[in-house]
Amino acid sequence: MSETVTGYIDHIIFRNEDNGYTVMVLKDTKEDTELTCVGSFPSITQGASIEATGVYTHHPVYGKQFQISSFVEKMPEDTDGIERYLGSGAIKGIGAALAARIVRRFGEDTLRIVEEEPERLAEVKGISEKKAREIAAQVSEKTDMRRAMIFLQKYGISLNLGAKIYQKYKESVYTVLQENPYRLAEDISGVGFKIADEIAARIGIHADSDYRIRSGMLYTLLQASGEGHTYLPKEQLFTRCSRLLGVDSSYMEKHLMDMVIDRKLLLKEKNGETIVYPAQYYYLELNTARMLNELNILCPEDEKFVQHRIEMIEKDTGTVLDEMQKKAVTEAASHGLFILTGGPGTGKTTTINAIIRFFEAEGAELRLAAPTGRAAKRMTETTGYEAQTIHRLLELNGMPEDERDGRSAKFERNAQNPLEADVIIIDEMSMVDIHLMHSLLLAVTTGTRLILVGDENQLPSVGPGNVLRDIIHSGCFPVVELTKIFRQASESDIVVNAHKINRGEQVQISNKSRDFFFLKRYDADIIIRVVIALIQEKLPHYVDAKPFEIQVLTPMRKGLLGVERLNQILQRFLNPPEESKPEKAVGERLFRTGDKVMQIRNNYQMEWEIRGRYGIVIEKGVGVFNGDTGILKEINEFAETAEVEFEDGRFAIYSFKQLEELELAYAITIHKSQGSEYPAVILPLLSGPQMLLNRNLLYTAVTRARKCVTVVGSEETFAEMIRNEKQQKRYSALDERIIELSNAMEDE
Repeated sequence: MSETVTGYIDHIIFRNEDNGYTVMVLKDTKEDTELTCVGSFPSITQGASIEATGVYTHHPVYGKQFQISSFVEKMPEDTDGIERYLGSGAIKGIGAALAARIVRRFGEDTLRIVEEEPERLAEVKGISEKKAREIAAQVSEKTDMRRAMIFLQKYGISLNLGAKIYQKYKESVYTVLQENPYRLAEDISGVGFKIADEIAARIGIHADSDYRIRSGMLYTLLQASGEGHTYLPKEQLFTRCSRLLGVDSSYMEKHLMDMVIDRKLLLKEKNGETIVYPAQYYYLELNTARMLNELNILCPEDEKFVQHRIEMIEKDTGTVLDEMQKKAVTEAASHGLFILTGGPGTGKTTTINAIIRFFEAEGAELRLAAPTGRAAKRMTETTGYEAQTIHRLLELNGMPEDERDGRSAKFERNAQNPLEADVIIIDEMSMVDIHLMHSLLLAVTTGTRLILVGDENQLPSVGPGNVLRDIIHSGCFPVVELTKIFRQASESDIVVNAHKINRGEQVQISNKSRDFFFLKRYDADIIIRVVIALIQEKLPHYVDAKPFEIQVLTPMRKGLLGVERLNQILQRFLNPPEESKPEKAVGERLFRTGDKVMQIRNNYQMEWEIRGRYGIVIEKGVGVFNGDTGILKEINEFAETAEVEFEDGRFAIYSFKQLEELELAYAITIHKSQGSEYPAVILPLLSGPQMLLNRNLLYTAVTRARKCVTVVGSEETFAEMIRNEKQQKRYSALDERIIELSNAMEDE
């Protein structure tokens, strides 16, 4: 229950200027008591008198504290308080001695003089007319801000957000809020449609207001981009928006055209229906298509010379390439842009290695990259050539100053500072979204060969777009698809069954298999017991791996076999509580030292370091990404931090507040496993939504395993997944943009 305290700020113990988080001591002069207060304040000054609302809490290290949720600044009521306030540094240029002289001169009338007749301050020795004007300007700014903060708090706006709003709009804040609070969602980072809509409702703005409908349409398209879409069909946009706003879709047509005229949205025709893009995504697709077409130039090589070079590679490596693999090397050698695709066991790695050797022999400078740290590490292991994440290749340096949707990163490598390489090879292309592809292409100059490698049957990227599939489906670029399963791979039931699943053929479950097992169980709790036994006892020795390297994959987050429940149970068995293992609860999640954890959103500012022997830092950088996994090495209650060591050797320190970006990773969704490979995969399957139990998902799960797949559960659910071709439709049209531009270039 909220309580109220009053007093003056005696001193500030700690303040973070970035987010306004402050620890301070509040002194009550009447009771002569001190109280430690914490909260986020846009600006706070030692000596200021405040009335604060909040709750008492108990910190494990610092004891009793008062957590402030809102406050109002009170003007000091006596000359001692006025002198203390003025001399605290609240007003630049007034120190303790000068404050004493001002109060001696004006007494209890001091604050009125400062606010209403500041020119009279020049009557005090040591204050010139110019200095009096400067003091007046400062006092006016503080008074304006104080009034604005009180006004914003009336509408339930937090102190931190209030400060952002005031800094953006200053005195026009009242007009903006009264006329169009939905502007906040467009102008201020951290304010979404939902917050703006709550404020609008408190202010009394009508449900069918023009501003609300426009803002709701933009929000609906932004939500759709979070599901992977770059546009929505008009009818679907109207239906979704109508559901969100509780307003009939007939209101929306007029606003749609207004937003097109304002260049916020863009309309196109596709298969006889109107589709609606947020302008940003249309131009992302259009510019990506343009840059792909510009890279797609012929680089003629003498055919006999290429064949001779391929023979030399075969001789040197002791490998024999089949016709399609040879064709892939030839196409890569003779085109500026080349796409290599194929399922597991079809020889993609052998082909990449042959391409690398071909260009190495020409003295070309090569760069290799993949979307995730795990995929880059695997690329390094299979090619013997150093690979890195695309973010590191492009030299990530954080987020733009005012990034509206929080998705595009800032890179040192771009059109002005392109990558210095003759050949760039990108693996696991199915994971690359339109934002990252656009950033990559900006940094690749015409004349550099770009080779894209991936399996288009894998799940599409987490971010918006369907880049690899659209590039292949455009039919405008040289593509080689490897389909032949090589003899060694054909002995693996993982590979054979993955291809059967992809073709929609039922898998024969055999007890004789060495790497694909099916344990039939029909009760969720029994399935979990079997999973624990497999991780703790059976599989580590069988696949020569540690228990933490064995990955449980599941289609769902919720439910009896969903990620959330599985992680709570697996944590209890695989990393049980001990006195020597500190813990930290974050919402409903409990983290314990030694836990397997995963980053669940891109954090472009998170600093990391790689340490050599004796803990000496040998490399530093920024950026931790959705899907990065590691071990929670340390929880420090005193510093309120936690340290994670990621699989690629990077260490990152999280504040307790940032721990909401992590979750346990003993079990993860199949979506999150994209681009990763594990010694063994366990797949608990019982029942779930049809949309999640589909062929595409099962294919992706099975192809994550290097040595062993174990399905535990219902054979009927497994068979149904193979039959179910339905996967969520992803709206993207990079292929159409490529074809349009390709045709336009031919016409020229």
